[in-house]
Amino acid sequence: MQTVKSIWDFFQTELLGMSWLNRLIGDLLNACGLDTAGKVGGSVQFFIYDTIKIMVLLGVLILIISYIQSYFPPERTKKILGRFHGVGANCIAALLGTVTPFCSCSSIPLFIGFTSAGLPLGVTFSFLISSGIGSSESLHDIRNQNGITINNKYFFIAR
Repeated sequence: MQTVKSIWDFFQTELLGMSWLNRLIGDLLNACGLDTAGKVGGSVQFFIYDTIKIMVLLGVLILIISYIQSYFPPERTKKILGRFHGVGANCIAALLGTVTPFCSCSSIPLFIGFTSAGLPLGVTFSFLISSGIGSSESLHDIRNQNGITINNKYFFIAR
């Protein structure tokens, strides 16, 4: 069991957390003469590290979502969502947005696909707005910061 925990910790800190990148940037900045233990050097290190990490995350997520979207061409999406009209179409699109597993960075390619499929703009915006509000990450953060009661209220109001 300890081996599995060690492997998971390595995967979480080194691969997902990109600690290796933070150390590499720190070493490069120290080699350039910038003290990363100070406020300015630490800020520069954090800015460079976070910028690279966010760009990699966005690139990977958009690549994955675009690959998944290739299996759902715009015509198929329009055929599925085109059966609904009015408020029903907005509700279906909002529900689809809430089960989107990632943040807005994965919703944008889907949003573009919906608009290119010729879906009404209101339906596509229902999807886009609900994908950021009701994501599992935001619910997790709200529960950790405010408790389960506030989390449940937010969940039912956002839906």
